[in-house]
Amino acid sequence: MKIIIQSIIILLFATSIWSCGNKKEESKKKDAKNAGELKLVTLTTGSVSENIKLPGVLQPFQEVQIYPKVSGFIKNMSVDRGSVVRRGQVLMTLDAPEIEQHEAAARLKYVESVSILQNSKDKYKRLLETSNTPGTVSAYDLQSASSKMMADSAVMQGELADYNAQKTMFSYLTVTAPFDGIITERNVHPGALVGPGSEGNVKPMLVLQQQNLLRLVANVPEQYSAQVKDGEQVHFRINAIPGKDFTGNISRSSGSLSEHFRSETIEIDVHNPDLTIKGGMYAEVNIPVSGDVYGFKVPKSAVVTTDESKYVLVIRDRKTQKVKVTEGNQNGDDTEIFGDLKAGENIVANANYDIPEGKMVVQ
Repeated sequence: MKIIIQSIIILLFATSIWSCGNKKEESKKKDAKNAGELKLVTLTTGSVSENIKLPGVLQPFQEVQIYPKVSGFIKNMSVDRGSVVRRGQVLMTLDAPEIEQHEAAARLKYVESVSILQNSKDKYKRLLETSNTPGTVSAYDLQSASSKMMADSAVMQGELADYNAQKTMFSYLTVTAPFDGIITERNVHPGALVGPGSEGNVKPMLVLQQQNLLRLVANVPEQYSAQVKDGEQVHFRINAIPGKDFTGNISRSSGSLSEHFRSETIEIDVHNPDLTIKGGMYAEVNIPVSGDVYGFKVPKSAVVTTDESKYVLVIRDRKTQKVKVTEGNQNGDDTEIFGDLKAGENIVANANYDIPEGKMVVQ
């Protein structure tokens, strides 16, 4: 019995050794097979052009919220929501009797000061002419008349300044349009008390928008901001007007990145003579970007993405070596990569997680 047990143990041990040998042999064969299946591609510099699609919003080219500059009651309203107005057109008039009285009083004081100054000038001229006869006018009287004339002139200039200020205040009672546009909001009616300091004056009296010319505003991500230039032609579609393509040129850009969104704001001027497009509509902007000529153009399958980084497998000394990269533009099956790489090196085109670093490759 003891001999039988020993024989079984020996048999099991031999079987285990044989199984391990087979696994090692299969592993070597598998590695050799994987090595043979590796596809290599030679690195060459080249940019990848693509079109990026960005959301955008259409805004009025000009928009102003009209608030009162002086306190008063709404006397007349000449416009309403939807009214088309021209620059300089009267939108409303205010009634403020105290401002009218101040303007009238300032005008009377100015007229009075002009009369006093004229009298002082005449008196000085007569004394000056009389002084040509020796002993008729003392030097003191002549000097006093000259000083009085200069003082009256200063008073007149002060009254004129006050009168002009009161006229300006009076002009604020008539509210006019600063540019051509459409009234899109009205929040007051005749008889309402308005003023810059009134507690109920939270909303503007009127909102005026220029809608025959709009701004299409979009935010370009940081990685593409250097590739977008003013004057470039772009295509866009408006969600509310399906089936129609629009074309425009980038008119201006902010020139800096937003700290919160890490993007650069661009604007496209959109002519809208028939007012078909409304301010506030959303659009999808198609912007061409040319790529970076200093990058490497490789297949997307060559880039392995992990939670920590992205890398490619470059062949150095006949062994695979992981090199971290960053991606740029992408178009179809191609992508731009940047990293510690050199033109002419070979990388694995069909890279994946299972290919280890340091793997021997027969080129």
